[in-house]
Amino acid sequence: MTPTTPNPRLRIAVLGCGLMGLPMARRLLAAGHEVHAWNRTRAKADVLAADGAYVHDTPRQACIKADYIVSMLENGSVVGEVLFGMGQDGAIHGMCQGTLVVDMASIQPREARDHAARLSERGMRHLDAPVSGGTVGAEAGTLAIMVGGKAEDYEAAQPLLAPLGRATHVGPHGAGQLTKLANQMIVGISIGAVAEALLLCAKGGADPAKVREAITGGFADSRILQLHGQRMVERDFAARGKMTVQLKDMRNALATAAEVGFDAPITQLFEQLYADGVKHGLGELDHSGLFVELASRNAMQ
Repeated sequence: MTPTTPNPRLRIAVLGCGLMGLPMARRLLAAGHEVHAWNRTRAKADVLAADGAYVHDTPRQACIKADYIVSMLENGSVVGEVLFGMGQDGAIHGMCQGTLVVDMASIQPREARDHAARLSERGMRHLDAPVSGGTVGAEAGTLAIMVGGKAEDYEAAQPLLAPLGRATHVGPHGAGQLTKLANQMIVGISIGAVAEALLLCAKGGADPAKVREAITGGFADSRILQLHGQRMVERDFAARGKMTVQLKDMRNALATAAEVGFDAPITQLFEQLYADGVKHGLGELDHSGLFVELASRNAMQ
């Protein structure tokens, strides 16, 4: 029997330990890697110490001698600030030449290209690798990971990406973020379609749970119908992916569409619906909470 070569133990900095970053860091620890964690609110990163992570006060400290840096932060502005700002506490001041930054946050493609160029000027490497699958996928290691950047850097990142989910290299810098925008457009629009359809059936006297069951397996079936549809039936809107995040993604998609001269009327409509939901106090609900906004419009609360 040919002996197998064990996966290398990597030193990984994880910047951002929120709903997604925390379970992802745990997956990396469980895979045997050395994890150095930072979060702006330190208490969120401190819980990783029990799993064996080293917790730091600044991004710079977390990034010292790191082979890879994973960022899972709120938006492009925050990613830029943590990487290049914060005075001497910024991540850039802890990086070594050749360090590979894998940005797994959902930001605009132009921001990803800008970050890649700025890192390259200093001798560092970059991949934009946003994810889909929510906290459930992060915990199970089944995320869909959409990667933009150089092919050789994508190959080098496999030991990091493998414990987190299924990665696909989709093109140059920014292409990962473009793919995530496509994903979020489909997710956001599909949630609205499922919510509106189930509410129409309820308004007409049908049982939404039975309607969902009846159309499962047909052409209208989808992961959105199965998972988010069940949440709507159960009125379970505990946040796995927040309404505010879905709204951010729809706005990023529209901004990118404007940059390339593309008309996206369906996305524009749903951006307004999510914006109305957030305005009406639903921002902290799961994005399937668009159901609540549509129910309110129809006096079905």
